Amino acid sequence: MHNKKILKTILTANIALALSSGIAISENFVKSGEWSYLADTVMGGVSEGQAQYKNTSSGTEIRLSGQVSTANNGGFIQIRLPIAKGLTTDKIGIKIKIKGNGERYYIHIRNTSTRLPWHYYQQSFDTENTWQELKLPFELFKKSSSIMRGKMNIHTIKTIGVVAYGKDHTADISVKSLEFY
Repeated sequence: MHNKKILKTILTANIALALSSGIAISENFVKSGEWSYLADTVMGGVSEGQAQYKNTSSGTEIRLSGQVSTANNGGFIQIRLPIAKGLTTDKIGIKIKIKGNGERYYIHIRNTSTRLPWHYYQQSFDTENTWQELKLPFELFKKSSSIMRGKMNIHTIKTIGVVAYGKDHTADISVKSLEFY
């Protein structure tokens, strides 16, 4: 009985610490509401899109849709999420539940060593018109530039983006959950 009381006290203290430091207890980052939309228009591109939250009977989803155009040196639309320090401790990758239009999409991770806008670590995945859950190990992310470190330091992750990228196409992807595993 005494051990249960101690365990309950420790758990309560850990929850209070997590809340006071801004660390979410639930690791499903879709529910955070902190996603932002970004497109190649920031650098003169002409891709157009939008991000929308949708509440369904099975939970919250975020949808990225639009037209990706490589005209004028462009070629991307994305939704991006800031990541608080310390959330990747003891984690080995990203687990994502997605549904899309059959196109290939990407996860882009930026950390403290990705100084220029076109620097990121990336992993691709293909979508289907039904929900699927994918596990994307950190060790399989590839650097976008030869001047970046070969291996990503996961403890310094700043942002994670879900990206429609690299070719002219219609983008339509919904994300039900994104979390570290």
